[in-house]
Amino acid sequence: QVQLVESGGGLVQAGGSLRLSCAASGSMFSIYAMGWYRQAPGKQRELVATISGGGNTITNYADSVKGRFTISRDNAKNTVYLQMNSLKPEDTAVYYCNARLFGIDHWGKGTLVTVSS
Repeated sequence: QVQLVESGGGLVQAGGSLRLSCAASGSMFSIYAMGWYRQAPGKQRELVATISGGGNTITNYADSVKGRFTISRDNAKNTVYLQMNSLKPEDTAVYYCNARLFGIDHWGKGTLVTVSS
């Protein structure tokens, strides 16, 4: 079982930047595929970015964030990051950290990102 705790959310003006962090418990962090998802008010949760585990760093991004967001991981710190640049009001959402292994998903409680226009 892995526990995930997100941090780094907050209020930022359009065009600004934020870096989200997700700290994971447990000793198997390096083999988990990690991801960030978000859910805006009244909308379904959607994928933002993922990064593979097991020593690879294959990344995948939603089209809406390509070129603006970067996902990375530090296995020594059991942490995954989401660097968000050129933020837009439509990026406003609760951002959730996800860990996946053998088809089982683990979720954090989320961190709120609000982008003002």
